Amino acid sequence: MTTAAQRTRPVVTVLYRQALPPRLAEIQEIANVRLTTADGLAEALDGADVLYQWHSFSPALRENWGAAKSVQWVHVSAAGVSQLLFDELIGSDIVYTNSRGILSRAIAEFALGFVLDMAKDAQTSFRLQQQHRWQHRVTRKIQGQSALVVGTGSIGREIARLFRAVGMEVSGAGRTHRSGDDDFHQIHSSKDLTRIVGDYDYLVLAAPLTAETRGLVSADVLAAMSPTARLINVGRGELVDTTALTDALASGSIAGAALDVVDPEPLPDGHILWGMDNVIITPHMSGDTQDYLDDLGQLFVDNLRRFCHGEPLENVVDKVLGFVTAS
Repeated sequence: MTTAAQRTRPVVTVLYRQALPPRLAEIQEIANVRLTTADGLAEALDGADVLYQWHSFSPALRENWGAAKSVQWVHVSAAGVSQLLFDELIGSDIVYTNSRGILSRAIAEFALGFVLDMAKDAQTSFRLQQQHRWQHRVTRKIQGQSALVVGTGSIGREIARLFRAVGMEVSGAGRTHRSGDDDFHQIHSSKDLTRIVGDYDYLVLAAPLTAETRGLVSADVLAAMSPTARLINVGRGELVDTTALTDALASGSIAGAALDVVDPEPLPDGHILWGMDNVIITPHMSGDTQDYLDDLGQLFVDNLRRFCHGEPLENVVDKVLGFVTAS
């Protein structure tokens, strides 16, 4: 039987919410395209070879799983896919790819921006400017400061490279302990956070959300941090116990936090974190640069060409682990 990868024009179902994906004309040159929103997905999946989930975090595939009998490959325009995986999909033969790597540099730049913001006390400078007050202060340099980056995938590695470029000392934390890594030199086991986290000035979270990482930064981990240390989260809000974090920030157990992701998200109006002077909050935007949508579209087009030629796809997710395992 002829497979979809051997045919010149596979059937690609594009799931979108409002805006259509970029580079759609290129996709239509390669494949027969069906455009649909979530309410029409069941019909659009009938006989389709590929699902391009441009509506990144839609649960529509789970809700219409029975219609995906012919689907061989699902691509998601997001890096984190933990909330999209479900038992039937995990147990199927469908190849699942994500958009790992596309946003990594931008997120790393954002993390470095957080470090500079906190070290140079930019928030206080802004408040004083609003008050028209000229108040001289001293700030901290970041050269020689230490960071532990939790998450050793593409985002964590970009963070490590940028931090090292400005003179910071960087180690990693991942699933297993190992030495001699090109980017981190030393990678600790995430299970040892409570024991090691007190040695670092910054704890930076860039890990995927899995059963093992949910709530990883617990009250015990926060209590083990230095009182002068800061937490940066550009991973997922659920990596952190929010109640424990607010307690640590309020008590001075840690010096501050910069959060691009929170739990719950969006952060409710009136939440205590909004009013804390030692907290920076941004609305889950660390990877969203002016050209990132086009970059996401290009990744899918490149992978679709591989699919049509029967070549291995990039960014294949280990569906059991919930992320791409290649470094």
